[in-house]
Amino acid sequence: MLVAIGYRLYRAEGSSPASNTTATLPKGARIVSTAVAGDRLVLTLDIGGAVEIRTFDAKTLKPTGRLTFAPEP
Repeated sequence: MLVAIGYRLYRAEGSSPASNTTATLPKGARIVSTAVAGDRLVLTLDIGGAVEIRTFDAKTLKPTGRLTFAPEP
């Protein structure tokens, strides 16, 4: 999440001041990677061995999507 906060501060050109935000993750979740794609922040998480991708609006840090991977039956 430090990347997200840094990104917001860096990209705050002429916008309202950045505010403190806390994004909650499931207990035991580990952030594997982060990326910025357009106006989205993308987090890849390891949640108890399962991989999940979550996206957030880069300006507000509100969740915008969630992709969970599961093995084929």
